[in-house]
Amino acid sequence: MVQPQELPVRVLVIGAHPDDPEFACGGTIAAWARDGKELHYLICTRGDKGSDNPSITPDELTAIREAEQRAAAAVLGVKTVRFLPLRDAEIYPTYEFRGMLVRAIREIRPYAVLTHDPAMLYGDGHINHPDHRAVGQTTLDAIFPTARDRLNFPEHEREGLQPHKVKEIYLWGTQNPNHWVDISEVLDRKIEAICQHRSQIKSPDGLRERMAERHRQIGAPKGIELAEAFRKIEMGR
Repeated sequence: MVQPQELPVRVLVIGAHPDDPEFACGGTIAAWARDGKELHYLICTRGDKGSDNPSITPDELTAIREAEQRAAAAVLGVKTVRFLPLRDAEIYPTYEFRGMLVRAIREIRPYAVLTHDPAMLYGDGHINHPDHRAVGQTTLDAIFPTARDRLNFPEHEREGLQPHKVKEIYLWGTQNPNHWVDISEVLDRKIEAICQHRSQIKSPDGLRERMAERHRQIGAPKGIELAEAFRKIEMGR
């Protein structure tokens, strides 16, 4: 990440569900927080449908997953965690949703944004969640050109929120990475954060070994022991 003049470097992580940031880029978040960057989370749902427990209600699950996400963020050194009032599995790339993201970008004013790659439709043995695709696409639309141009959502300016230009974007879950982050020294921190999501981790046995192998494979082409990979976009200065 290029160092801007202002310090610390502020980073906004926009995920669809609780646990998305930890699984996708928890190592990068831990490494950047360790290095003094200021990390902020915006989680677009509270994961109110992410359970096969026949006795739990969406409201009960919401409370559990919000608490789990805050605990995981604390492990990684994230400064703030915000949640949008959207329902799990019901996200669409609407103008209203874009406005929510633009507001967050103009409030937090990040140098960089990390989010889902909306072009990722399917991978080996899975289909990418439609919420992931909708969040990734809407985030890109919010960054450019909407948050940049002051005449978009003029009520923000009346409230004292100024336009903002994001300088770097990192898309996770991509099939076309061009940027790798070494997480060799922070894998255990990533695993600890993932394990805070107890409602989602059926069996933590062997989790570290599975994650290590996964990140070993990601890093191998670049000669990195353990890595996370992104599609990095550098916006015009």
